[in-house]
Amino acid sequence: MSGSRMAINFAKRIVVKVGTSTITYENGKMNHGNIDKLCRAIADLWNSGKEVILVTSGAIGVGVGCLGIKQKPQATREKQAIAAVGQCELMNAYNRSFSEYSYTCGQILLTRDDLTDKLTRSNITNTIEAMLERDLIPVINENDSVSTTEIMHNGTFGDNDTLSASVACLINADLLIILSDIDGLYDGDPREDVNAKRISYVEEITDEMLGFSKGAGSMLGTGGMYTKVTAMQKATAHGINGVIAQGSEAQVLERILEQEDVGTFFAAR
Repeated sequence: MSGSRMAINFAKRIVVKVGTSTITYENGKMNHGNIDKLCRAIADLWNSGKEVILVTSGAIGVGVGCLGIKQKPQATREKQAIAAVGQCELMNAYNRSFSEYSYTCGQILLTRDDLTDKLTRSNITNTIEAMLERDLIPVINENDSVSTTEIMHNGTFGDNDTLSASVACLINADLLIILSDIDGLYDGDPREDVNAKRISYVEEITDEMLGFSKGAGSMLGTGGMYTKVTAMQKATAHGINGVIAQGSEAQVLERILEQEDVGTFFAAR
């Protein structure tokens, strides 16, 4: 085990990002089993004295399932309307699960503009810090019902991997964990190449890694492995260790914090 991976044990402030594919099934219906396991693990980390911030995807995906729509719509206005419905369902699910473990969560919705405006960024930091001081669990998502790439203001992050890295940098987190539908970074696409091997430890993110990490995300999600690696590039440059792992794997957060060889560890620079 490397010294850097051992540093996970000393992480006090942790950002956990969960993707749409982990908390929903392919039909958009919520995977309550995975949501409950995630909330239980986060609550247990809080019990151990750590501060955990959850960055979640899934508003559009959950909205699709909630409204019984066959597939994710293409029109921006339809996506935004569905996101508004899905976000309510998503927060209801997190609220129910966290309350089972005696914790209260609170919603924070962000756009790219929020983090580029100095005053707003300061207000966001103050809000998160105030919540953490009161043992309230921040649940952060992109404000999908208003942020788009088509308008100059309220621009989109494009994916919540980028958002999670931005949040981790904003609050000076010690560790960023991105939970995906693939158990880490491979030297090829494991869905197409049976000989692709998982990379356990990354000291420095190279152009070659960025090259073989390119590929589409899940059917209901927006990010792929490329966005996760570029998010890790941003976090590690800010002095934050990172891990990409499979979200549906049993006790994945617990195993990461116990420094097991889970997923891909990215060493802070």
